[in-house]
Amino acid sequence: MLPSAGKAPKHFGRKTLTVATIAAASGEETLPFDVFQARKSVFLALTEARSRYGGDRAAIVDGDERVLTYDEVVRAALALGHALKKGTKSGDAVGIMLPTGAGAVIAFFAVSAFGRIPAMLNFTTGAAGIRSALATGQIRRIVTAHKFVELGKLEALATELSKTAEIVYLEDVREKLTLADKAAAAIGQYFPALVAAQPPPDSPAVILFTSGTEGDPKGVALSHLNLLANVEQVRAHLALYPSDILFNPLPTFHCFGLTVGALMPLYLGIKAVFHPTPLQPREIARRVRETGATILLSTDTFISQYARAGDQGDLNSLRLAVCGAERLRDETRQLLRKKYAIELLEGYGVTEASPVVAANQPGANRPGTVGKIMSGMEYRLDPVEGIPNAGRLVVKGPNVMLGYINAANPGVIVPPEGGWYDTGDVVSVDEEGFISIRGRVRRFAKIGGETVSLAVVESCASALWPDHNHAAIAIPDGRKGEQIVLLTDNPQAERLELVGWAQNHGVSELAVPRRIIFAESIPVLGTGKTDYGKVTKLVTASAA
Repeated sequence: MLPSAGKAPKHFGRKTLTVATIAAASGEETLPFDVFQARKSVFLALTEARSRYGGDRAAIVDGDERVLTYDEVVRAALALGHALKKGTKSGDAVGIMLPTGAGAVIAFFAVSAFGRIPAMLNFTTGAAGIRSALATGQIRRIVTAHKFVELGKLEALATELSKTAEIVYLEDVREKLTLADKAAAAIGQYFPALVAAQPPPDSPAVILFTSGTEGDPKGVALSHLNLLANVEQVRAHLALYPSDILFNPLPTFHCFGLTVGALMPLYLGIKAVFHPTPLQPREIARRVRETGATILLSTDTFISQYARAGDQGDLNSLRLAVCGAERLRDETRQLLRKKYAIELLEGYGVTEASPVVAANQPGANRPGTVGKIMSGMEYRLDPVEGIPNAGRLVVKGPNVMLGYINAANPGVIVPPEGGWYDTGDVVSVDEEGFISIRGRVRRFAKIGGETVSLAVVESCASALWPDHNHAAIAIPDGRKGEQIVLLTDNPQAERLELVGWAQNHGVSELAVPRRIIFAESIPVLGTGKTDYGKVTKLVTASAA
């Protein structure tokens, strides 16, 4: 079981602005958000969706084009969950190490249906990262698949992890399903309350892990209410229809890929097309065309690759292309608009908010912003020294996490003080409520007493060299405190070109990096975000 640490209330003297306040200021009404729909377990919500949309309705198209109906998803989850519960107890965390696909989604619901807590493991972090997650979440069992391990050449990883946890392979479980397991599925699909657990809505529903780019990875415990509330918030924010087809290549160990890419379509009767990796741009562009997908979830890094790799018309079926996880570059917007006539919607989220906090909307899409905050959320901006007209974004709402699980205190959920979560992002908000991300608090450099956004440095490099990727970091400088170094995959990048560009566009020369270093590729995490930890190592190695 995962206990919670005691809550410590905190007084905030600053005025809190709510989404209703913003709407009133702009003369708009917020869209309806029904939190009552979120007060149930994630598995019960699945069975209700099955009843609402029909058991024989196609729910999932897997990476091998296999189609699963709601009936098949529910039956498979119940049979698998009944088998997997042996050797564990209610409240135990069970690791899931699978690529995006039917297997990961069914395993998630299977573990959850019988009162266990799925913990989504990031297999791209390697043995050390996963071992850290296992210890932090007190995870003693990992569910995976022989096929995944073989195709991913992860045999050595599985062997290493088997020294710490029990490895359970889906294929082996399916072969050994008992009559009792099958009976649980047969009865449970019609009478889920007789078979499945009924955990409280505010109990843990999943554990995800932070990327660790700014310190040791932490477990993030999200409740059933958190996940379902965020689905309802997105439903209230965007026009979504049962006729839509959502294409999701993002990993389910990433909250965007799990909540919006896997759970939301199932709950809203939207067919979900899964792809096991975001790193196959040509294949993904082809499948978007062949499946007639109308919604694509992506990041700036990945969607720019899909646009370049795809043939003319491959992405034309899309009516919504939503990007999160990293800043959406103007160059990417222009590429998608020119080649496919697609307008990209940029959103903003954090794992700790299940994850969607804000998003642009069709008809209310303001480039350079991440749109307006979700219904039912409150926020405040705390001042940040050296950054005028902006502040550190702190949020509260039904989608904000139960709390962190820290490596120093394994298995214990430490809730955010007063329910408020400090995102660590510096933002500005205009009079209509559109939010602009200025950068992470740690993504600013101090140069000669001046504060410089490293995101601005990257934006300048992207504007000058739009066909390449760039990452800026700050390193110590004995004379000016810090200096900025740019890592780029453009072998022709010259500092003097950036100096000239900055002068012509009114950008302070402080935003011009002191040095530019070439790399064959910019390191990225499995979620598509830049891996600044590895960037720092490459820069340090270059200076050695």
